[in-house]
Amino acid sequence: MTREAHRPRTEAEETGGVRRPLWRQRDFGVFWAAQTLSVLGDSFALIALPLLVLEATGSIARMGLLTAAGGAAAVLAAVFAGAVVDRVDRRRLLIGCDLVRMVLYGLIPLVWLLGPQVWLLYAVLPLCEAVGMFFAVGYVTAVRSLVGTEQLTEANGRINATAAAAGVLGPLCAGVVAAWSGPAAAVGVDAASFGVSAACVAFVRFRPRPADDAESGAERPGLWQDLRTGVAFLSRHPVLRALTVLLCGFSFLTLGLNDLVIYHLKHDLGHDDGTVGTVMAVGALGTITGALLVARVRRRLGFGPTWTGAVAVCGVAFAGLGWAREVPAVALLSAAFLACVGIAGTCSMSLRQEVTPEHLLGRVTSAYWTLQYSAAPVGAAVLTWAAEERGTAPVALVAGACCVLIAVAALFTPIRGA
Repeated sequence: MTREAHRPRTEAEETGGVRRPLWRQRDFGVFWAAQTLSVLGDSFALIALPLLVLEATGSIARMGLLTAAGGAAAVLAAVFAGAVVDRVDRRRLLIGCDLVRMVLYGLIPLVWLLGPQVWLLYAVLPLCEAVGMFFAVGYVTAVRSLVGTEQLTEANGRINATAAAAGVLGPLCAGVVAAWSGPAAAVGVDAASFGVSAACVAFVRFRPRPADDAESGAERPGLWQDLRTGVAFLSRHPVLRALTVLLCGFSFLTLGLNDLVIYHLKHDLGHDDGTVGTVMAVGALGTITGALLVARVRRRLGFGPTWTGAVAVCGVAFAGLGWAREVPAVALLSAAFLACVGIAGTCSMSLRQEVTPEHLLGRVTSAYWTLQYSAAPVGAAVLTWAAEERGTAPVALVAGACCVLIAVAALFTPIRGA
């Protein structure tokens, strides 16, 4: 048996399997708070790291290179993350990932006291993104073990909604901190948030793994075999197979969007760090809206129309971002984009959690994200390089149009009737 089998029972088990409303489930509530705090800090780094690069180099291409390096590390980690998550104690894994990121991000403001060291960002961010991938895969399996299949969409929507609410406050505060004390200080806040998140997760009780996934004395397959197991499951499921292929293209086009928006605001429109924080906060309001609506929209329209429509609106919003010359327009388009990314992302994650056996969920999630983001780092580098060479407006238009084409392509796949 795994170590988790020796833990106290979760609340659902103590009530005879009867599911309480989410707001009355203690373990989910603590886990929910931990994720919200973590995102609050992450929103600082989301702005602060690109600002540090832009402040030191003035180049959006260098910003994109940092994003690409982080994305590549995440893809590499995703190859092994699922196998590791399905083998180890989930709580210890999540706590360890938080503590490692607390230490790594904490190095940046300390070193920056001696002067800008851009090389450190290229060392720390890939490591943090790799660790974050292990955390993200573990998080997906944790939600399933806390709330069960029937409450997944609601639980994911609520976590995303409060995370986005934290994302409203975070960018505003990050912009103020960056304007007053510099972007490095904002990264320090991110580091502290991971420590608080780790403390919260320590109090969460996760449901034991299914008996058929417990150690039974048989030799476990190797890591590469585990990855092939996840890929095989995706290839057999028609909807997940189509989603994986289409999201690979979508991630290629959109991973560098954050860098593009920051560069557009500061370089093209000439605004300061505080304005960047405000725009990001308004964008997070869009994420809140999408997260609160996703369960209701999916129940009414079904998975296919919800996912396809959300991706199409993402493309339209992206296409207009580079042409917007006023800050309110940039903010509203960012909000629309992030709202629909949240809707599409919550739908696809919930579907994957619903149809995947729990003992395979880590491996399937790992394979899904490995394939989905395999080309994204190259896309981020290409997008930001093209923006520096050709300008943000034409690059955003082309990328947005391609996103719309992805939504159209989904109409000719099993996604349409899912």
